[in-house]
Amino acid sequence: MKKYFSFFLFLALFSCGDTTTATEKKSTPTAPKVVTENPTPTTTDKKEKTIVFFGNSLTAAYGLDPAQGFVGLIEQRIDSLGLDYNVVNAGLSGETSAGGNSRIDWILKQKIDVFVLELGANDGLRGTSTEETYKNLNAIIGKVKAKYPEAKIVICAMEALPNMGEKFTLEFRAIFANLAKENNATLIPFFLSNVGGIPELNQADGIHPTAKGHQIVTENIWAVLKEVI
Repeated sequence: MKKYFSFFLFLALFSCGDTTTATEKKSTPTAPKVVTENPTPTTTDKKEKTIVFFGNSLTAAYGLDPAQGFVGLIEQRIDSLGLDYNVVNAGLSGETSAGGNSRIDWILKQKIDVFVLELGANDGLRGTSTEETYKNLNAIIGKVKAKYPEAKIVICAMEALPNMGEKFTLEFRAIFANLAKENNATLIPFFLSNVGGIPELNQADGIHPTAKGHQIVTENIWAVLKEVI
């Protein structure tokens, strides 16, 4: 019971902290290949394929050097294995499914071979209707598939707070499984497993993973992603 309480406390804090403020924008570290503004994303590596991670502050590695976040760590692993993928971090703090649906168009100006979708958590925390969240996420996937029919889609699942009610919690959980099934996409189960709600694996805000926390998240994601790429 204590484990679940810690996780739900983490989500409650996340709902308060994962919003885009002037202070956050100023403190969010930037580095090459981290796409958080509206200019057309570009890459400098001469690799044949591109994998895009499209999400919120978790993807953006808020509070850390991007190289310490799970996207940066996955890029390091891909490079160490000699895989022919350029990795793009398209994470934006505070992003919702609606915001992502508006932002995806300029991301699509660059070729995508693998698209990892990490959005929806902020919708659940705000109590956005599951129908609306599903509609937005499905629209994002639809736009990617329309522009790049051969692109492989990977969906990161998230959980909702229990205080939203059992019906909402179950319907929210089903969003990700249904999206994966209906779009022939690969589903990554709750990707913050063994990190969310554990103080020593999160930063002082109790919201965003530490470098060590991101290492665990990396393994959660890589266990599934490696079969895709």
